[in-house]
Amino acid sequence: MPALPALPALPALPFSTPRAAHTSALRRPPIRYAIRPLDPRAHRYEVICRVECPDPAGQRFALPAWIPGSYLIRDFARHIVAIRAESGGRPVRLSKLDKHTWQAAPLRAGQPLSVICEIHAWDLSVRGAHLDETHGFFNGASVFLRVIGQESTPCQVHLQAPAGPAFANWRVATALEPARGEAGAARRHGFGLYRAADYDELIDHPVEMGRFTLASFSACGIPHEIALTGRHDADLGRLTADLKKICEWQIRLFGEPAPMKRYIFLVTAVGEGYGGLEHRASSALLCARRDLPWPGMPGMNEHYRTFLGLCSHEYFHAWNVKRIKPAAFVPYDLDRENYTTQLWAFEGITSYYDDLALLRSGVIGIDDYLALLAQTLGNVQKTPGRLRQSVAESSFDAWSKFYRPDENTPNAVVSYYAKGALVALTLDLTLRRDTQGRISLDDVMRALWRHHGQTGIGLAEDGFQKIAEACAGLRLQRFFADYVYGTRELPLKTLLAHFGIRLDWQASRAPTLGVKTAREGNELRLATVFDGGAAQQAGLAAGDVLVAIDGLRVTPETLDACLLRRRPGDTIQVHAFRRDELMTFSVRLAPPAADTAKLTRSTAKAPRQRGWPL
Repeated sequence: MPALPALPALPALPFSTPRAAHTSALRRPPIRYAIRPLDPRAHRYEVICRVECPDPAGQRFALPAWIPGSYLIRDFARHIVAIRAESGGRPVRLSKLDKHTWQAAPLRAGQPLSVICEIHAWDLSVRGAHLDETHGFFNGASVFLRVIGQESTPCQVHLQAPAGPAFANWRVATALEPARGEAGAARRHGFGLYRAADYDELIDHPVEMGRFTLASFSACGIPHEIALTGRHDADLGRLTADLKKICEWQIRLFGEPAPMKRYIFLVTAVGEGYGGLEHRASSALLCARRDLPWPGMPGMNEHYRTFLGLCSHEYFHAWNVKRIKPAAFVPYDLDRENYTTQLWAFEGITSYYDDLALLRSGVIGIDDYLALLAQTLGNVQKTPGRLRQSVAESSFDAWSKFYRPDENTPNAVVSYYAKGALVALTLDLTLRRDTQGRISLDDVMRALWRHHGQTGIGLAEDGFQKIAEACAGLRLQRFFADYVYGTRELPLKTLLAHFGIRLDWQASRAPTLGVKTAREGNELRLATVFDGGAAQQAGLAAGDVLVAIDGLRVTPETLDACLLRRRPGDTIQVHAFRRDELMTFSVRLAPPAADTAKLTRSTAKAPRQRGWPL
């Protein structure tokens, strides 16, 4: 790798608390938590938080309003069924201050305080807590109260098994470290006492308990595990071999050693499901059973490729967002929204590298990669919101728009994941082209790791541009103004051609209504009516249920065939229900949009074109 230009001097490393307070926190007795499945049939955990040195004026406690990595206020406190406090076996008055904060009555100095919660856990997602007779799962943000003013104090947590012989063979999967040297310290995968350096670390290690399948592998000398919950017939040998390749490639991209001592993928397999949430030494993943490889499965099918892409995405986050963070996240404010314009860089760049890592690690071939890239290109092109909202605005508005989609979202919002990935691709190709292959986005990510990931210093809102410019020796102000803070179309056709990849935009054969539909039984509902499209111009609206076209009943199965028999410019009569009123619309069909991407490789590459995407 060529030597990089020197980057600007770094400021002193900030602490979340003053140095004296931090040192004092290390001398305090740890905050002690205990969590047990109180009643799996009722989906209820009991969680105890014991504070040895509470604020004598009245200790305050709060449950996070959101979980890092998922940028929406979740209000986890709404799942608290009961809460009480006691000291020395006697009740202590607990007053609720707001939706997720409580304050205990004053105590004499030296009196410990315990708060006991019962928490309903029926959120089968990667964000919250779930419990039944088959397994238990929780993220710390959804169950562990924060002791306000003592966030830097070390924590211990006693993970307890549910009572009864039916749960005798349950075990634990978590990246939390056993509290070695303490009475009742857990053994790996066992119930017992675990430890965390502070509250932030405590809530960044989700826990799975139950009868899961466990597999392991080593990546660059670091132990990795997969805990697989739910019925499955997965080929664990193939899965671990593929994940090993992906993890090793990512570790070597940023540079050995890896930033974690060990890593665990917590996977829940269900009939239908998809999702992931990153943590500093683990990831919580939800997948459909068909996404897992089975013994004897030939080749690489679409479902397994999707699952590996999900694993790759969350693993890349161990560097990009868990350690390289926006300044707005240092430290996290767990009571309210934390606004930043940089989610396009932390989620979008991660989305760019998740599939690229599959290719570069040898898990998929270049044609498979180009097919994935073409799919992303098409998805963004089909979103009119790309012309209304920049990826910086999308990042800032994640709390109110991206995670709260409605019928108009495609017209007004662009995904900082999908378009962010394309901005990352555009930047990578621009750097490679304009430095004659000397610098790429890989170098920028390594510089971010050295100057922000390894130091803990948050990335300023303009920090990414400055580091990219310092690495490449280029002025990138126009690039960022046009493509990050603006909505100008990305010049990917030209850039890809420079690297021997041809981009063509293709249209479907049928004319278009300009709508996105949703099936409800045998009915066809308009989920979105696109701005400027034929349906909108005729007066159709989101929520309308299509009944007939030109006097013939229309169903989800017959709509496409009906449109194929028409030509652009034809006028059709559409009957639709709006609420309970039958309405008639005259719709002039529009030409199909050229919004399907096709990527093909040229037969020969010039020397200047080498290096991407391989």
